[in-house]
Amino acid sequence: MRTISTTSTTDSTGTSTTDTTGTTRTTRRTPRTAGRRAAAAGAALLAALTLTAAACAPDGPTAPATPPAALPKAAPTSLGDLSGWKPADWARYVAESGFANQVPPGYWTTARTEAAKARPTPEYAPTAAAPPGVDRDAPPAPVQARPQSHPYGPDSAVVGRLLMTTPQGDAACSGTVVTDPLNPGRSNLVYTAAHCLHDGRGGGWVKNLVFVPAYNRDGQAGNRDGQPARGKPDGEQQAAPYGRWTAVRAMVSPTWLQESGVGAHDQYDYGIVRVRGESASGPSLEEAVGGSVPVWFNAPREQITSVVAFGYPVERPFDGTELERCDSPAPPGRLSFDRSRPPMYAIGCTMTGGAGGGGWFITKDGRPNLVSVSSLGSRDPAGYRAGPSLQDQAKQAFDYFAKNVK
Repeated sequence: MRTISTTSTTDSTGTSTTDTTGTTRTTRRTPRTAGRRAAAAGAALLAALTLTAAACAPDGPTAPATPPAALPKAAPTSLGDLSGWKPADWARYVAESGFANQVPPGYWTTARTEAAKARPTPEYAPTAAAPPGVDRDAPPAPVQARPQSHPYGPDSAVVGRLLMTTPQGDAACSGTVVTDPLNPGRSNLVYTAAHCLHDGRGGGWVKNLVFVPAYNRDGQAGNRDGQPARGKPDGEQQAAPYGRWTAVRAMVSPTWLQESGVGAHDQYDYGIVRVRGESASGPSLEEAVGGSVPVWFNAPREQITSVVAFGYPVERPFDGTELERCDSPAPPGRLSFDRSRPPMYAIGCTMTGGAGGGGWFITKDGRPNLVSVSSLGSRDPAGYRAGPSLQDQAKQAFDYFAKNVK
């Protein structure tokens, strides 16, 4: 069993587990080092969570596909309620959505990876007026992001960078290795945000899509007097210690493909990717990394009393080389655009673009569970992140994908 340090929350038995970490490290962003040391030294409410074994690798789609013109005829008319979909409806949707991914050999060099820009995070001002009839909570207070301590062990190695090519150039998001209920201990599934994979209605899939777990695991740019220096990865082994895992299949919420802009469809901003390693006979992603995180669908909101969000932010003051975390000690607030859809979670967090799609963890039954991914956010300054509440539609999509989309 492995352990991961995250903020704890009340589990299904009503028990709260906490731990305290005083781990500090030096980062090359010197203006922020002192604040981070203080935050790390005084961090409380950190849970000792256990993980099982996991791993990962890279790739990407060829040409944007036109979203299905309409939902399958057998499906309900409401985009938010797909409970009437049968396997044949999902099969048609997956086929019509047209994901394809062919990554040229050697495309994602270390230099190209470091140069990738942030995949833009959908922006929304949390102080904007809510649509009529929609209830929202007050904007959360900002929580300072802090770096995860090096080296990243199997606990935090489940989080990685998603690299892709968009019409604007090479870009990056974040993702998490999640448990495959049909292949215990051998998952090849990565959970992320839909906006990291597809542009929505009128747009297409990203290309050259790969997943790099535990990117820059050791934070070692070289040795100085026998001591490792912190900073950009020094060579391929540091940049991608578990390799680059190519995306072979992907799916986003049907709602995401049918809508666009910032608004109600962000309440379904989730996506799933199946990856393969460089060797057909090699270990699974979960085995290679040393762990995976189960997705807790339909999590009762009242049991989410705190959350830890992870990601690799790229936009300033970050540069994409460090795994960052926001430890929110308060229950997430509600952010909604359409009251017929599950309200999003909102937490204070200063992570920027590039952290989109990163997993939000809580403690359940003594181990970390993923309850959301980073979707919306604010810029200049960055102060909050919002993520979808993964309810029935998300579970139905995940169950179908894990079982049928190989």
